[in-house]
Amino acid sequence: MGASRGTLRTENREPRTPESAQPTVVSRRPRRTGWPRRLKPLVFAACLVPLAALAYRAFQGTLSANPVRDLEIQTGLWTLRLLAASLTVTPLRLVAGWGWLAQYRRMLGLFTFFYATVHLAIWTGVDWFFDLGAMGHEIAKHRYILIGMLTWLVLVPLAITSTKGWIRRLGGARWNRLHRLVYVAAVTGTVHYLWAVKKDTFFPLVYLAVFAVLLGSRLALRRRGRRGPAAA
Repeated sequence: MGASRGTLRTENREPRTPESAQPTVVSRRPRRTGWPRRLKPLVFAACLVPLAALAYRAFQGTLSANPVRDLEIQTGLWTLRLLAASLTVTPLRLVAGWGWLAQYRRMLGLFTFFYATVHLAIWTGVDWFFDLGAMGHEIAKHRYILIGMLTWLVLVPLAITSTKGWIRRLGGARWNRLHRLVYVAAVTGTVHYLWAVKKDTFFPLVYLAVFAVLLGSRLALRRRGRRGPAAA
């Protein structure tokens, strides 16, 4: 009865729970299936199989009478195939909902540049032995070589800026605008193939149609107002 107000306030307070005794809040995130990530080494190895097969055939001497030209043609074709594969990722991801495909896009893009560089290296180092004068004459003489060089130059900044660090430096919008140049590379690369073969134009036109469909699908998805950053 004789307790002071200060004593009553103290008695009515709930005891404070020490921080060590407070329940730990566990964030409940949806579990991700790890199989797409586990497949990455297999996809990486699969991208190297064509080059390994070409090297083996060259070592065994089972290429044609002009093995250097065979190597140039096959590495050029695999450049276009991998480029088409990398451009297929975004339409499939958005239309089919296969978001896990996004993690393979950068790898496919870098392998595109890798095969394009091997293609160029065979032409400069094996075909012309780094004879700059002769190569300059060939570039000026043959337009398909000139546009092939242009294609490789377009791919260079795309390969350099493919990392997350460059996305942060450039910002998402500018990075996306820059990487739309991949469609320029697709067109110029196909024209390079078309002008190189001259007469047998069926397969170059098939590649051109494939890239046209991929570009058209990208434009259609953007018009539908799909949310999220546009990806090359």
